[in-house]
Amino acid sequence: MAASTTHTPATELAAKNKSHFPNESPEYRKARNALLAEEIELRRHIERVAELRRALPPGGTLEQDYTLEGEKGTVHLSELFGDKQTLIIYSMMFGPERQRACPVCTSFLSAWDGTARNLRERVSLAVFARSPIQRLLEFSKERGWQNLQLYSDSKGDYTRAYVSADDADVPGLNVFTRRDGTIRHFWGGEISGEMADPGQDPRGAPEIDLLWTFLDLAPEGRGTDWYPKLEYTPAQLTNIK
Repeated sequence: MAASTTHTPATELAAKNKSHFPNESPEYRKARNALLAEEIELRRHIERVAELRRALPPGGTLEQDYTLEGEKGTVHLSELFGDKQTLIIYSMMFGPERQRACPVCTSFLSAWDGTARNLRERVSLAVFARSPIQRLLEFSKERGWQNLQLYSDSKGDYTRAYVSADDADVPGLNVFTRRDGTIRHFWGGEISGEMADPGQDPRGAPEIDLLWTFLDLAPEGRGTDWYPKLEYTPAQLTNIK
């Protein structure tokens, strides 16, 4: 979207809305159309942010071709690009000191597993963690993941450079590019807990977990005291009787 693009005001577009639902009140329709205008503005803002991200100057070059442990043995970060020019790496919270992987990381990685086949048509995708590779593979099998490629950053060199200088058990999302044989860091999530707005859990942008996007559509919202779990009882799973 070019910076010089002139848009029709969102309120004007929303006024063209012909949607109506059974038994809705005039008050509902008025409020819904006002919300529709905000949704149009949100769509435009998302695109503006994406455009700014795409226009970033070249990032820093890779300090070293980091060594990882994969299912088939030792690999280097450069090999994870395959035939693509962009590599997305998510570092999940599953350090060797953890008994189990982070439930929140597990939640959206389960969703990513389904879309990974589509993503790989455009970019390469890898999941890193600090636990030994065999532990990661066993967890992947337990969760039924079929499309995620997991790697162990057993030495922690990548983690300390691009996720946490202190090697803390925290998540990280980074994007790398390869142009003319040179690998550079393109973008990384930098919204920290200190940047959280009042009354909200720390969260980044864009939202990478479809779970929260769906909950934002519900009247209950995300809530303040609920998080996904690794396991649910049969009663929790069965909510339709």
